Amino acid sequence: MFTSLDNMGKVTLMMDLISQRQRALGSNLANIDTPGYVRRDINFGDYLNSMNSPLETKLSEALGPSGVIEERHYEEIDPAQELMKIQQNSILYTMATRRMTNIVTEMKTVINVGK
Repeated sequence: MFTSLDNMGKVTLMMDLISQRQRALGSNLANIDTPGYVRRDINFGDYLNSMNSPLETKLSEALGPSGVIEERHYEEIDPAQELMKIQQNSILYTMATRRMTNIVTEMKTVINVGK
C-alpha cells in the first residue's frame, strides 16, 4: 500500500540530492581559477526514474543519468553555464519543497478529518 510517508521519503531524498548538487556547482564557481581543479556535478536521473512518479520522471529528464557525484576530467569551467545550472537546480528545489508542503497539508487534512 502506498502512503504519504513513502512520498515524503522520496521528496526528502530528492531535496538532499538537489542540495548536494547545489554545493558541487557552487564549488565549481568558487574554484574557477584554481589550477588543476576538477569540475564536479551530480546527476541523478536514473535514481529518480526508478521511483515511478511523474514528478520524479520530469526531474530525472532535467537532471541527467545517475545519483552520484561525478568528477569529470579537467575542463575549463564556464561561469555562465554553472550559473545557469545553479538556477535550474534552484527551480527544482522549489518544486520539491512545494511537493513536500502538499504532502504535509494532505497529512494534516487526513488527521483533521479523523477527529
